[in-house]
Amino acid sequence: MSDKMTPFTAGPIEGSIGRRSALATGLALGMAPQMAMADSHSEGEVSLKGPTYDLTTAYGNVEAYAKIGSNLDMKSTHYGWLDGYVMGVAPGGAIKTFCGFRGLGTTRLLPLEGEHGYRRLLREVVFYTDLETGEVLEEMENPFTGEKVRVVPVANDPFNRIIRASELSRPTFGGLNTDEKLEPKPFILNWKAFGDRLMMERHINLYYPNALDPKKWIRESAGPMNQVTETYVYNMSLKDLQNPELTTVDTTTVWGRHTPWLPWMLMGQAPGHCLYNVMAASIHSLEEAPDQRIIEYIAKNYPQYLDAPTEWVDPSLSSLEWYAREQEPAPPGGV
Repeated sequence: MSDKMTPFTAGPIEGSIGRRSALATGLALGMAPQMAMADSHSEGEVSLKGPTYDLTTAYGNVEAYAKIGSNLDMKSTHYGWLDGYVMGVAPGGAIKTFCGFRGLGTTRLLPLEGEHGYRRLLREVVFYTDLETGEVLEEMENPFTGEKVRVVPVANDPFNRIIRASELSRPTFGGLNTDEKLEPKPFILNWKAFGDRLMMERHINLYYPNALDPKKWIRESAGPMNQVTETYVYNMSLKDLQNPELTTVDTTTVWGRHTPWLPWMLMGQAPGHCLYNVMAASIHSLEEAPDQRIIEYIAKNYPQYLDAPTEWVDPSLSSLEWYAREQEPAPPGGV
């Protein structure tokens, strides 16, 4: 995941759920009957153009994007909670929801030397969960093959990014995604104001070489290329974003991902793919996480993910590249 969420990104993967019922309400798309997209503002008026951030400029977008995905104090860990579902799309039948997807992302900002911007540090761990109980799945029966498979969570450490006024729009995934035709462009996002509610949409379409070479990863690889799309829709208070006294702003996000069959499903190049539909929200502390079982599981098995990184390290990889580095090919055979 990641842009991560970030999201978490964000990812990437990106405030209080308890106080604002953020996760329960999701985007709350019916909250305002009339779009109030402002082109100008007078002193004291809150709009897309101010009074604190002009969201029609790259400078304003850098500050606003950093504020919704982390904390401008450049000291605090920013927590993001994720909760959603994973679906499989196979020929000859309805789309099948086969597991949940639940976890945590942590971010921290550092200054960007030499130009206006930030280095955003992110790590995220998200687990595939049982649809009935919400428990973390360590193995499951693949509903499309009937084979018992070992479940591998998303554990991206790190998935960093640079936030600046001019950027290339696609991550490199450790050098796999190289497109010489891409040119830097102003960092201006797609903002919409609906009364006091502010929404922003981002999406990224990727097609790049698969780290899981199908000649080696016969059962895990969906082919020589990855075709992936990620979509993000953010929702927040326009007044909170424009409030200069706030260094972060409570944000809810709906994140979607279209991706090949997950490598641990051991479906190789079978036709079809996976879809993720995930709600995410900023939280102020680990105690505010809606499912403390996940926090306890992280503390026991992935303790470093409870805090954001403090130093920039490379490379930043998605779960597919980490899988290729950390796992071993399954033996031939299967169901």
